[in-house]
Amino acid sequence: MRVHYLQHVHFEALGFIETWLQIHVHQISGTHFYEDNYQLPEVEDIDALIILGGPMGPFDEDEYPWLREEKKFIDKCIKSQKKVFGICLGAQLIALSLGTEVSRATSKEVGWFSVIPTKESQQLPWFYELFKKNPIVLHWHQDRFEIPEGALDLLYSPANYNQAFYYNEDIMGLQFHLEATKATIAQMLTYAASDLESKYYIQTAEEIQRGQINIANCNGIMSTILTQWLASKSSEPLHH
Repeated sequence: MRVHYLQHVHFEALGFIETWLQIHVHQISGTHFYEDNYQLPEVEDIDALIILGGPMGPFDEDEYPWLREEKKFIDKCIKSQKKVFGICLGAQLIALSLGTEVSRATSKEVGWFSVIPTKESQQLPWFYELFKKNPIVLHWHQDRFEIPEGALDLLYSPANYNQAFYYNEDIMGLQFHLEATKATIAQMLTYAASDLESKYYIQTAEEIQRGQINIANCNGIMSTILTQWLASKSSEPLHH
């Protein structure tokens, strides 16, 4: 499939997702909004869209004017029935496109904390199976989305509700980072170190590094989610 990704800052990249897409021989293209000459593709030239995280909020359009263009592009992809998957800020932008709110979370979460499946998640058995043991995942956010109308509310954490939603087989959002690798975590610790305040749901750099023992499990979960999300329902001929 032709998979396009939207990246907001140089230090929040695809991580494990890039490895997975390469192994499964998908075509990868990207828009880097932090570069002056960024370009968005034509919607008809892609099959799937991945929207990554970033330190900005979804309403910071004065500081990041490209957010306006990005929102229109996401709207178009959803209306064109493309597969759309968001992580952190990306999930918040999808939630806005689907007509719901994004606001400050109850608690800022930075570090490794468990996520717990909701009763509703049992309506999506493959997803419930992935999370039924309350895996420890990497959080790095201060905002949160409300669950879009008609979507399944899948997960919560000890700090915050609304950690994941499933709108339909094409559209999903996660508030946390299953794509994290040692390399991407090192980047976050370097360039987003100012987030590490001394608060209850914010870990120290040392705790975050120790938590890297959870990476392999997170990447395994991400692999299953990507497999389910990209399972093609299209009967179009394969592009050779």
